[in-house]
Amino acid sequence: MLSIRLQQPGPIALDVDLNCAGSQLLALVGSSGSGKSTILRMIAGLSRPHLGHIACGSDVWLDTDTRIHLSPQQRRIGYVPQHYGLFPHMSAFDNVKAALHHLSPAEQLERTRAWISRVHLDGLENRHPAELSGGQQQRVAVARALAGDPSVLLLDEPFSAVDSATREKLHGELAELKKQLSIPIILVTHDLNEALMLADCMALISHGKSLQSGLPHELIARPANVAAAQLVGIRNLFESEVLGHGPSQSHTRLKLGPYVLESPYQAAVKEGDIVRWVIPDNGVRFRAISRTEQPFSRNQIDITISKVLTLGDEVRLTMRIDEVEAPLQASIPLRLASELELEEGRRSSVMLRADDIHILPAL
Repeated sequence: MLSIRLQQPGPIALDVDLNCAGSQLLALVGSSGSGKSTILRMIAGLSRPHLGHIACGSDVWLDTDTRIHLSPQQRRIGYVPQHYGLFPHMSAFDNVKAALHHLSPAEQLERTRAWISRVHLDGLENRHPAELSGGQQQRVAVARALAGDPSVLLLDEPFSAVDSATREKLHGELAELKKQLSIPIILVTHDLNEALMLADCMALISHGKSLQSGLPHELIARPANVAAAQLVGIRNLFESEVLGHGPSQSHTRLKLGPYVLESPYQAAVKEGDIVRWVIPDNGVRFRAISRTEQPFSRNQIDITISKVLTLGDEVRLTMRIDEVEAPLQASIPLRLASELELEEGRRSSVMLRADDIHILPAL
């Protein structure tokens, strides 16, 4: 288990508390400038916080109270920086071998050959970084980071410098590699989809603060606050009065304009409270309305489409709800939008899936 607590007021403010178990990949997700790379450098021992504690299992790497600060070499870190940090004057083979100076010459050659093969660079080992593609450079950097048998692997935006097709292939390779490793892996990314695809757990970082951490899909479904909801791409934020709870406390009722909505039971709120709540795009359903054989939900609402934006096979809709200031937004397949003849100014109905409504905790 890798445990991290970091605090400092500046120059980059930090307040984070993170954990990553062995064999897990923890994704740090946040916008540019949120402090993700700074956190990674502190884990690696390349920077030191004002206050903090970092431990890997029983080994303490950093403790500002007792003035412990192990070097990156003492921590046995495998680190892949944003632009890979390869030595331009060295071949791919020598770049990997550079991490193995602590081994005998024979062992260095054997392990380097093994890792060159493991990251699918056979035949390219004599090329210099400038002669390699972005994806090939990334493989060299990963091989160098792992060749020294590290206790932790740190990846700082490792896919940002490659095209989408290469990125997709590298995602698969990292997923396969993760199965073979038994060490914590921390991935810094601003790409939510990348985190959802690769991560076992996820931490949302904003302005140097860890807003929320947990299983990726739990964070998507149950953000802790508005900032967390925005980081996971939820665009639908509303404010409602609580009208009470259903029979046997099966659900909580919310007022949205002229509508009464059902949401999952929330014991922390009471009748008359004003709460904020969110619903993801996939909780806004057009398909159920289009099928007349299905009964309408009590969460059916009428909308007016105010904006239609077609992006490839997807259509992004912005909708107005009567007596409600905040817009409702959703993305649906182009085929469905055409089938329902959805266009700007069109009146229609949608269903807000009750289980996808999430009441945000009070501040």
